[in-house]
Amino acid sequence: MTSAVPLLLPTTAAHLTTRPLTRRDAAAVTALMASCELHDVGEVLIEEADIVGDWQRPAFDLATQSVGVLDGDRLVAYAEVFKGRWADGAVAPDHRGRGLGTALSHWTRAVGARDGGTLVGQPVPGDSPGERLFSDLGYRTLWTSWVLEMPAGTTIAPQPLPEGYSIREPRDEADLRAAWTVNEDAFLEWSERERSSFEEWTATVSRRPGYEPWQLRLMADAAGVVVGMAFVVVSSRCGYVDKLAVRRDERGRGLARALLVDAFEVARAHGGERSELSTDSRTGALGLYEKVGMQVTSVWRHWAAAVAPQPGAAPA
Repeated sequence: MTSAVPLLLPTTAAHLTTRPLTRRDAAAVTALMASCELHDVGEVLIEEADIVGDWQRPAFDLATQSVGVLDGDRLVAYAEVFKGRWADGAVAPDHRGRGLGTALSHWTRAVGARDGGTLVGQPVPGDSPGERLFSDLGYRTLWTSWVLEMPAGTTIAPQPLPEGYSIREPRDEADLRAAWTVNEDAFLEWSERERSSFEEWTATVSRRPGYEPWQLRLMADAAGVVVGMAFVVVSSRCGYVDKLAVRRDERGRGLARALLVDAFEVARAHGGERSELSTDSRTGALGLYEKVGMQVTSVWRHWAAAVAPQPGAAPA
């Protein structure tokens, strides 16, 4: 049985307490991350459904892969590590400068080591305190991400589909599996990770809290085969395109642009006054989105470091 890695707090934070997170903490983690995003990039990007979706992935165990730091009853910092590689963490703006970020970094690297990883890292806003901390701790930048916005009131010129092609909602599990396959095949062309299982994928798509079939857009060819997909979420009057992929042999025909136009339109029909998405330097897609009129609103960079036992921790 995997045992939890203790978080070793600095003496400057000796009055704080720590414990693994539970699913009841989803709202508190959302509030913590929202306060950090508002402070660091000027807008809130996270919503509770994002947290719940991630936490219900079959390979994620809150009891051994998460930790929270509390000041009384208030959650003021947290971290989690998925599959020994993918970390997320945050420290409330009013609790920074006390060594909590450094302690969480040591904890994530120790969890990564325990779970068989070789690198552990996470994205943080560019030119933020988190980025300066990671630089000081010897992390390195692996790639850059951009959040882009299509301002309210603007649209992308329509993209005609090839004859026989259509965009529709999923009808059954076979459609979900086809979308998963297209999505995973496309992203694994450049992403250095193992293939996500269908169950992991659906945890953040069709089993995400509030999911409705209109959110998943399927591009089908003349024979009805799914060759592209997009997944859109509407929150706070913003339509966010969370996933967009086209099968490799179908590219260069305007299908991705057509899916993007469709996703923005369906988001607008469901209350999304403006539209956003994120891309990173591994995809080479930034120019495409800027060409259709999207504007960069924030820059994030993924920082990573080799895993290592936590300072002061006893050997496993």
